[in-house]
This record gives sequence, C-alpha cells and structure tokens, in this order.
Amino acid sequence: MTESSTQVISRIKSYYRQMSEKEKQIADYILKDPNKIVHSTINQVSEDLGVADATVFRFCKTLGYKGYQALKISLASEVVNPIQDIHEKISEQDSEMDILQKVFQANVNAIQYTKDIQEEKFFHKALQLIGQAKQIHFYGNGGSGVTALDAQHKFMRSGLPSHAYTDTHLQLMAVSQLTKEDVALFISHTGTNKDILEVMEVAKENNVPTIGITNFAKSPFSKAVDVCLFTTSQETDYRSEALASRIAELSIIDALYVNYSLQNKEKTQQAQTKMREAISRRRL
Repeated sequence: MTESSTQVISRIKSYYRQMSEKEKQIADYILKDPNKIVHSTINQVSEDLGVADATVFRFCKTLGYKGYQALKISLASEVVNPIQDIHEKISEQDSEMDILQKVFQANVNAIQYTKDIQEEKFFHKALQLIGQAKQIHFYGNGGSGVTALDAQHKFMRSGLPSHAYTDTHLQLMAVSQLTKEDVALFISHTGTNKDILEVMEVAKENNVPTIGITNFAKSPFSKAVDVCLFTTSQETDYRSEALASRIAELSIIDALYVNYSLQNKEKTQQAQTKMREAISRRRL
C-alpha cells in the first residue's frame, strides 16, 4: 500500500489512545476539520496549535508518512470522498430498527477502515509464513479466543493441521512443542494481554514464526511478532470497541484462509471432500 492510498483518518483513530498529549492535540485538529489541513502549510498548523514545526513533522512520521506533504496528499483523497465516522451514537430513544442500523453500520465501518489500513507487504508476509508451515496454532484469550476458535474452524478445511487454544496453561504447553517449521498466530485486541505475551515469549525462544492481529500499532504485542496485521474500530454506546473489532479480526482471518486455500487448491479440495463425507454421517 502506498502512502497516497493509506487512510489518514483511520490511522489516527487506530493510534489515538497511545498518543502523547501533543500528538492528540494535532490529531484532534485534523479530525475536526480535515479540509483545513489540505489547504494549510505546516507552519500554519504549528502556529494554530502553538507547537513547533518539528512536532507536527514527527506526528506525520509516527503515522507512517515521510512528512507533512505526504500526509496532506493522502488526506486530500479522503476529503474528496469522506468516509462516514465509525462512531454511531445510540440513545434510549432509538427504535429497535435504529439500533440495528447503527450496530450494522459500526460493523461495516470497522471492516472498511480495517481494509483501508492493511499494507500489502505485511499481508503477503503473513501468507508466506502460513504457506511454509507444517501446522498452524491460533492463540487468543477471552473475546479473542472466540476469533482463534473460528480461525481453527476455517483453516481445518484447508488441509493445514490447525489448532486453537484459549486456556493459558494449554497455550504454553502447546507452543512449547512448536518449531521453526510451524507458525503461531496470536490475537489480542489491546496488544497488552500479559498471558498472551508470555506465550509469545516461548514461541520466540523456540524460533517459531509468529503472526499477530491487534487493534493497537504501538503495543508490546505488535513489536514482538514477526508480522502484525491491524484492525481499527471505535466504541459505540453499550458496545465496546473490542466487540466492533471482532468482525474485522474475523475478516482478516477469512482473507488469509481464502488466499491460502487458493494457493493450495488441491490440498484444500481433498480436505473438504473428506470432511463432507464424514459430516454426512450425521445427517438423516
């Protein structure tokens, strides 16, 4: 993904919680009026905010841009065709169908934003690691454990030996048996789950290739894995961002599974044929 095609607003929202106060000041300034940034110089922005030009420049670098001009170019494409804000305010006065609409829209936006921030080289690297693996393990706790189980259910159909672990003790036992010929995929919304980080440490000690899926780019989790794929979402009333991001996590897993299956078409078809035959015994 080139800088010009990267979504600035999505990146800001993904990084926001981990920003310093000055970075949040710049982020709020951009989110409040993206059009103004497109038509302003770095000097005008720094003067409006009372910060140094270098602070604005570092902010752009933090988001992954070469500088202020590169950020402006990317932001300009968004201003021309703005994306609806993911935040959907839910109130007690909403009808049942209003709430349904807002929940569905939050899910749609989570998927759209997550798609926009994916970078081709990282997604390709994740597929390479899976393609070279003799088996794949999925690790997640709590809500992320649900995603791990779904991932196992999908990849089992591809013919690649797949296992999911949601209990910390079982995770540590299982990962200790993996080698450099396998791959471990970790899922953590916050990227700060201590139990998962411990399991990742064991994986690294055994030289196991690792993939991560998280919502936070600046986290111990994202720094520890060989390749990290990111989701992005925001909270709505009565619904945490972790819930909104889960459908984005599932979509990333789907994309990995479909790509792997196409690249290993014969093995996938054989596995699916055997599964259909086995499952057919349970039908009347």
